Amino acid sequence: MNSPQVKILDTWRALGMRGTGSHDILIEGYVVPEGAIALQRKTGEWHPLFQVIATIAFPLVYSVYLGVTESARDIALALAKKKQSKHFVELAGRLDTELTGARLAHESMLSAVRLNAPSAATVNQVMIGKQLVTCHATAAVDLAMELAGGAGFYRAADLEQRFRDIQAARYHPLQSRSQAEFAGAMALGLPVDQIF
Repeated sequence: MNSPQVKILDTWRALGMRGTGSHDILIEGYVVPEGAIALQRKTGEWHPLFQVIATIAFPLVYSVYLGVTESARDIALALAKKKQSKHFVELAGRLDTELTGARLAHESMLSAVRLNAPSAATVNQVMIGKQLVTCHATAAVDLAMELAGGAGFYRAADLEQRFRDIQAARYHPLQSRSQAEFAGAMALGLPVDQIF
């Protein structure tokens, strides 16, 4: 990263997760010596190392989204307690139900890591969990916004940031269609080495 041929481009202008600074990196004229290449793979195919990365990294990444959801819940409940309504009781219950779904899905991801046996099966378990965390977490944050009412729309409440941040959960690989294809291929005993 200290090479003059490597530049960090100020391109991270995203809806949410702005604090991550996930800028693009431009590499021009940098030659990687043959001896420094740790891994080679066929283009368009999974490498077994990807099974390790997918199994271990995604539960860590999605713990962030779970934290965003938990924070959104706490903010929304604090705002709702300031103005009592029967309607809020039902919304709070739905919110906690969705949050619990996200927590259970995340726990399923972690249980795949605990197996300590990266494989297509553990990738499948993690990616199913990832999809479920995404669905439940985004639904929970939507409910948090509804529960908070108009106050949640203001930046001062910090809830709108959680709403923006949770949207990013949809865009990590395997995105929903690829994840469904991977899970379907696993269920049918078909190859998955080119699904990503």
